[in-house]
Amino acid sequence: MTFLGIHHSAIICSDYQRSKRFYTEILGFTIIHEVYREARQSYKLDLAIGDDNGGQIELFSFPSPPERPSHPEACGLRHLAFRVASVKETVKELERNGVAVEPVRQDPYTSKLFTFFQDPDGLPLEIYQQ
Repeated sequence: MTFLGIHHSAIICSDYQRSKRFYTEILGFTIIHEVYREARQSYKLDLAIGDDNGGQIELFSFPSPPERPSHPEACGLRHLAFRVASVKETVKELERNGVAVEPVRQDPYTSKLFTFFQDPDGLPLEIYQQ
């Protein structure tokens, strides 16, 4: 068995237009495909992250999704991390767009810089220096 990488991560949002704006206009992800699924009263938005090897996000909306149980130690996905060329430059861009960012830290094992911020629904997102 050979895994080649992660193809996509799926995120369910509470406010589709707000989250679509965040992921496309603030984070700069590219829309691959967008569809409204009438039978499910749900949008599905496929977003490209970076180049062809950056993976994708599937952004879903559903009527009245339940809230995440707790932050960040709920069982399941803890956070989603993105590789960036410069954590410090990315932090500046996020803050210019009104996104609150935690203080930058250094990974004690790799010496790489990283930090966390949240999407509009409070999903923990990380940027990690390449």
